[in-house]
Amino acid sequence: MGDFSEDFRPVPVVLEGRLVDLKPLAAEHTQALSEIGLDPELWRWTTNRVHNFREMKAYVKQALTAQTEGHMLPFVTVLKSGGQVVGCTRFGNIVPAHRRAEIGWTWVGKPWQRSGVNTEAKFLMLSHAFEVWQCIRVELKTDFLNQKSRTAILRLGAREEGVLRQHMVAPDGRLRDTVYYSILDREWPAVKAALLAKMGR
Repeated sequence: MGDFSEDFRPVPVVLEGRLVDLKPLAAEHTQALSEIGLDPELWRWTTNRVHNFREMKAYVKQALTAQTEGHMLPFVTVLKSGGQVVGCTRFGNIVPAHRRAEIGWTWVGKPWQRSGVNTEAKFLMLSHAFEVWQCIRVELKTDFLNQKSRTAILRLGAREEGVLRQHMVAPDGRLRDTVYYSILDREWPAVKAALLAKMGR
């Protein structure tokens, strides 16, 4: 595995795919994200609420601050064909000492949902986590009530681990239970093969 401290560099990087590239989030992406990301349904199950350009600007600023602090690495999801920004995603809760990171904070504009964009984005991030950073664990989580997200995470090949009760306070005051999932390094080869098959490769 090598010297993990040298392998794990959570610094901005472009992750190139066939359908999409994941490019480092920057303040100048705020307008493009606002044009496709103000649908209330995108934020229904999140602990953020983004209704307008000002709130999107704050959302981007928070992500970039967390990147500066070293525990997040945010991306914009960009179509290979035409270069349009269609969503956003991040590595978060990055802990090099324990060789783990979380993938989340993911949303894709409605026209590009169920298009293969999200599957490829997750594949690119998992590949980076396990094959470049040499992670031993990648985490994902979602609201217990978000059945669509729970199904999508399982389809990636992650394993459900359990529910953290009253884990967060939702913006409407509801006490949110959170479901945690993970993929381990020893599981990655099989998960990778299954994802490649789903993407027709």
